[in-house]
Amino acid sequence: MADQATISKKQASEALEAFMKGITTHLKKGEKVSFAGFGTFSVSERKARTGRNPQTGATINIPATKVPVFKAGKHLKEEIKK
Repeated sequence: MADQATISKKQASEALEAFMKGITTHLKKGEKVSFAGFGTFSVSERKARTGRNPQTGATINIPATKVPVFKAGKHLKEEIKK
């Protein structure tokens, strides 16, 4: 990233940290973050469910949770196909 942007590694690291912090802040508020042609970050809620411990076979309760989701945009999908 630093080489392609012709900036120092420290500057690239700081820019990446700011980018991730910005996305995280908006996702915590329940907002979507979109980048035209690249994709959209959002939050999805998983319902509570019952699962099984694979080692013992015992039934366990899995609590509801929020998870980050990324949906690739059209341009990104097309670039990967090449």
